[in-house]
Amino acid sequence: SEFRAACVQNTATRDIPANIESVCAQIDQAAAAGAEFSALPATVGLIEPVNAQIPAATSTEADDAGLAAFRDRAAAHGVVILVGSQLILDGGRIFNRSFLLDRQGAIRARYDKLHMFDIELANGESYLESEAIAAGDRAVLVDTEWGRLGLSICYDLRFGALYRALAHAGAEFITIPAAFTQTTGKAHWHTLVRARAIETGCYVLAPNQCGHHCDKRYSY
Repeated sequence: SEFRAACVQNTATRDIPANIESVCAQIDQAAAAGAEFSALPATVGLIEPVNAQIPAATSTEADDAGLAAFRDRAAAHGVVILVGSQLILDGGRIFNRSFLLDRQGAIRARYDKLHMFDIELANGESYLESEAIAAGDRAVLVDTEWGRLGLSICYDLRFGALYRALAHAGAEFITIPAAFTQTTGKAHWHTLVRARAIETGCYVLAPNQCGHHCDKRYSY
């Protein structure tokens, strides 16, 4: 069936309350415009480029302020929200975790990012996500009122086998929330997002962060 979706875009920083306030305002705006589904970017509540500082800034699901606020917005508007990802403390490890929230604000599905962004670029940029974040161990599909949804996060985009598996398992649309870097995004973002849609025959919702976050971190 048809539905109206919104892709929310933000420029997260280390200021978690400000990040949450900005995103909630956009969720309100999208709902007012008739969106039944709002998809948020990856690491929507926090961008922290220094891995050593990530543990002090993360919380469990029960204590995560962003997740609580987004659950409230889903229930207040009666809309479905894809929390692109939050950094979540679970069992002594930190995961980059996506949440699907239903119209009552309940968590319908969780997905932990499978592929860690460990990369060195020719211009001197380097990222070592696995230094602070634990990888997930399974692909996730969830049935929605509009069809079966396949979940993924950011760097997963580069691994076509994941998307083929989701499609073969019955995915009809796929979410790819991201915080793609400016350098890699400029080179590959649009091409890869379109490729995943073409090769799977699925609709794709891919909200990406943008702009200058802090220190030397920029998103495309």
